[in-house]
Amino acid sequence: MKNWIRPEIEALSAYPVPDSSGYIKLDAMENPYRWSEALTTKWLDLIKQSELNRYPDPAAQALKSKIYHSLNVPDSAELILGNGSDELIQMIMMAISGANRAVISVEPSFVMYQMIATFLGMPYVAVPLKEDFSLDADQMLSAIKRHQPAVIFIAYPNNPTGNLFDEQVIDRIISSTDALVVVDEAYYAFADQTYASKLSQYENLLVMRTVSKMGLAGLRLGYMAGAKKLINEIDKVRLPYNINVLTQLSARFALEHVDELNTQTDQIKKDRKNLVSQLAMIDGIDVFPTQANFILFRTTLKPADDVFVSLKQQKILIKNLSKVSLSLKNCLRVTVGLPSENEKFLSALEMALSA
Repeated sequence: MKNWIRPEIEALSAYPVPDSSGYIKLDAMENPYRWSEALTTKWLDLIKQSELNRYPDPAAQALKSKIYHSLNVPDSAELILGNGSDELIQMIMMAISGANRAVISVEPSFVMYQMIATFLGMPYVAVPLKEDFSLDADQMLSAIKRHQPAVIFIAYPNNPTGNLFDEQVIDRIISSTDALVVVDEAYYAFADQTYASKLSQYENLLVMRTVSKMGLAGLRLGYMAGAKKLINEIDKVRLPYNINVLTQLSARFALEHVDELNTQTDQIKKDRKNLVSQLAMIDGIDVFPTQANFILFRTTLKPADDVFVSLKQQKILIKNLSKVSLSLKNCLRVTVGLPSENEKFLSALEMALSA
């Protein structure tokens, strides 16, 4: 049989999702807190009323209204929803893809920017961050001038480094190009900073978010705001009924109780501060600043690969980034978990470093 698979697809590895059964799972930037029993009961009562025999609202208008009201999206912006932010990234690139239309982001950053560019046959340009993981303005502007990209992705805060880039540098990037500039605010709830207020200032700006990190990862819901004309064009490549009945119903319910989600977010920020402080006291660990719900750290006395294996043997699952890029050599990333999970992780880490 003739092999019709494109060579660049054959060369890829599928997005890795390890089996976490039996582990303390601190590798996927999830919110570890569940809803209260009372809230869960109300939600289940609502779910009983869902009409699974009917297609969902194709425009998800009621859910969009809740997002505007609860998640600080300017009324002047238009919204589009996706099956997580991954589908939104795919929609953007599908809408603008073409021969030699380049995609630019930084290195290291969210792997799906490059993967989806490859899926669609678009050239991908990765601009290295500085040693402290800050944006290199000169290199970014030079790459934009040289490659004339169709779209630029800037994660804010950045994944996997956790830091917020300099706002003035991002402004310079947006002003320097006609490309779409997508500010990916997947972790905005933990950062207290957003580019949403600048949507009316830049017609080429899109702000993308997800509710996954707010404790709703299982719903797979992302949303993106931008100028109406631009969002309407991107909406043409969205598959019909992409946000299912249960997601629309559950997300609307959750946003009606957004105060509980915000309380969880505030607790994670406190847990993060405590975990950063305790990590910083461990010999052989360098901790990087973070405004997300995860912490990047480097092992200095022992290879990160060995530490990762030891943690896994102790049933603690975090993310090994040591082979992702040279700048992340001996780096590991841990999600902020429940206080009890964080304590078990710290104990296991000290054992791994001393073994």
